[in-house]
Amino acid sequence: MTDGKTPEELAEEKRIAVEEAKRKAAELRQKKAAEAEKPADDLELQKKKAVAAAKAKAATLKKQIELEKNESVSEESDDLALAKKKAVAAAKAKAAALKKQKEMKKDETTSEDGDADLAKKKAVAAAKAKAVAAAKAKAAAKAKAKASEENDEPVEETPSPNQPVLDRYLHIIQQNLGDNLLEDAYINRLAKDVPTLVAKKHTYLKLAQFLKHNELLAFDYLSETHGTDFESHMEIYNHLYSYQNSQSVALKVKIDRDEPVIDSLTSLWVGADWPEREGFDLLGIVFKGHPNLTRIMMPDDWVGHPLRKDYEPYDVEV
Repeated sequence: MTDGKTPEELAEEKRIAVEEAKRKAAELRQKKAAEAEKPADDLELQKKKAVAAAKAKAATLKKQIELEKNESVSEESDDLALAKKKAVAAAKAKAAALKKQKEMKKDETTSEDGDADLAKKKAVAAAKAKAVAAAKAKAAAKAKAKASEENDEPVEETPSPNQPVLDRYLHIIQQNLGDNLLEDAYINRLAKDVPTLVAKKHTYLKLAQFLKHNELLAFDYLSETHGTDFESHMEIYNHLYSYQNSQSVALKVKIDRDEPVIDSLTSLWVGADWPEREGFDLLGIVFKGHPNLTRIMMPDDWVGHPLRKDYEPYDVEV
């Protein structure tokens, strides 16, 4: 027996000590197990949190990508719509401009046609006025001659200041071309005393060439050309001017009324172009050598020549 304890007491103490040791060992094991389980739970929790965070980040990224994609599509759609609108507006503007241009051209064409018609009417009126004036002048000359004959008194006229000028023209012409080119030469008292030369039909062009190219005469400007129907014949009148000498001359030629054919002066003076076409249109005079002898006032299908004394309208209502 130890320390006065019985074996039973010692055994009991030993048992108690063993149980206590077992309890402590169990507690230690439980504690270790708890400590061992705790990191595993934390790791699992961290893994779950990491996975959740990754998923959230992925979802956010996906949402951002989709949003950017939608914005890009929206922008592209807006840009495309805007481009379409601009294209439509440009097409409309172009169509409007083209329409306006066509209308302006149409207006200009109408205006030009109106101007052409007005010019033709004016030319016809002018030609008629010239014919009337010539007829009046001729009637006045006849009346004057008749009065002179009835009175049996010679009418004395003061010499024309242009008589020396006409004499000079005749002298130069005779010296260079001879005496057989002219049918007549006189001072036209009814036309501001202009010196007047009446050429023969076959010498008309030759005399005109001489009047232009001769250095002493130099009639380089044609200011007027017209034809007149005198019923018995027709007559071409040309008014020429020399800038070199500051002098004028009238060149005339008489032609057959039934076959009114004469040389054109367009090769000498371009200004004879339209007046000769007027003579062809309104009187039926044919100008040989003219580059474009067509009607200038009346339509191409017009019947007759309105300034002939015997003209009768094809359509009496016109």
